Order: sequence, then structure tokens, then C-alpha cells
Amino acid sequence: MVYLRAISEPIRAATGLRGTDLFPLLTVGQLGSQLSIVKIEVVREAATIIMLAAAAAAGTRTFPGWLAAFSIAFGAWDLAFYATLRILLGWPASLMSWDLLFLIPVPWVGPVLAPVIVSFTLVAGGIIGLIREPRRVDWITWALLVAGGAAIYASFVWDWRYIAAGGYPRMFPWPIFAAGELAGIAGMWRAQWAGGWRIARADVAESSAAD
Repeated sequence: MVYLRAISEPIRAATGLRGTDLFPLLTVGQLGSQLSIVKIEVVREAATIIMLAAAAAAGTRTFPGWLAAFSIAFGAWDLAFYATLRILLGWPASLMSWDLLFLIPVPWVGPVLAPVIVSFTLVAGGIIGLIREPRRVDWITWALLVAGGAAIYASFVWDWRYIAAGGYPRMFPWPIFAAGELAGIAGMWRAQWAGGWRIARADVAESSAAD
């Protein structure tokens, strides 16, 4: 996003826009010939996700294992990204600084604290998932994980039309974000511990019956 800020500065000056960061975002009409740079950024984002997914697939043969590895890779990449920007540029000024997170399929925005929380959760959950990969993941677990991801996604794109039209970021929907985090954590807990206990009890029963 650093080069997007650099590209936008002369356009902002020419159009009389105030703001030294990405916000307010430039509209499609204001970007003009620079719209191709934004398209390249979209492709770069997609390529990064594909790369992380492929790297995760190289280390596991099961879908739960792949999901755990991908979570670690994605979370670590995001945390390293912000840490590097902070060291090199002194940005973000605080965890409450707003950032443009993704452009696929619409702009994702939020305070830096939100993606940092998500990244720590992904890394922690992924590590646990690799250490103790569940043998079975029921539909309730998947429903919690999907619902949690959907709620977090909704919190990031909640105001995307206003942002894309050139508006400044407004209040972040923390309750929706928190609900997504709790649902995701509940799903991870159910997959790793509740499922494990059920499997352990089943194994003991089978062993007793065999004796």
C-alpha cells in the first residue's frame, strides 16, 4: 500500500483532496490512467493468497491440516507486514490507525488493531491445529468457523460503498467483529478439544470391547 499512497499524492494535490494517507480513497474517475495500478494491486493480492495456500498445501495431506497451515502462513505474513511498516516508516502511528486491507472483491477497511487480532487468532489456532489435528470435524464446527469468518468479513466491508465513493472511514462495527472472533474461536475449540474428547472416549470403548 506504500506505493499506492505515493501514487495518490499528486492526484490528491491536483483535485484539492485533503488527507495524507489513502483516505479518502480516490474514485475511479479521479484515478484516470492510474487505475491500471489499482488493477495490478488486485492481481498482486490474489497471487499472494494463492502463494500462501500453495505453501500450506505442501506440508499436509488433509483439509483440516491445510487450513491450519494456511492460517499460520496468512497470520504470520500479515503481522510481519505491519511490523515491517512500523520499523521502516513509523506507520501505523497506533493500532487504531485506519488501513485499506484488501481490494477483493470490494475495499476492506478497518483500524490496524482488527487485522492484528485476526492474525494472532489465526496463528494460535493454526499452531494448535497442527499439533493436534482433529480426526473429525462436524458440521457444527464448520458452521461456527464459516459464520465467524463471514462476520469478520462483514465488519471490514460494512461501509465499503461510502469508502469507495470517497468518504472518510467512520466508526468500525466492533460488535460484529467481536461476534465473528468469538464464533471462530468457538469453532476452533470445538474442533480441537471437544472433538478430541469424543474420539478419545470412543477409542477407549472400542478397546474395552475388544478385550
